[in-house]
Amino acid sequence: MKQTALILGLIFALALPHGADAAGCYADYKAKQDNPLRLHYGVAEISQCSMGAAKTELAARLAARGWTLLNIVSVFDESGLEERKQSAGANFLRF
Repeated sequence: MKQTALILGLIFALALPHGADAAGCYADYKAKQDNPLRLHYGVAEISQCSMGAAKTELAARLAARGWTLLNIVSVFDESGLEERKQSAGANFLRF
């Protein structure tokens, strides 16, 4: 019985999100469209908290909507969302 409880406890602990994944990961970025030239700054939720992963994920996501990723400005947790919300405007968590 104790072994079953221990195993179930271990399974439960492993199933819980840990670290940065628990809080959520976000990136702010700059993107463009051509003909006519349009630029935008945005904030997006990403699946992994790294610049490289953010670049790969957002480049594909933006390209599907006709945008080209110019650069990732930063990667941060949810504590940085509010300070970027106004700057991102309509592109706050849009892509």
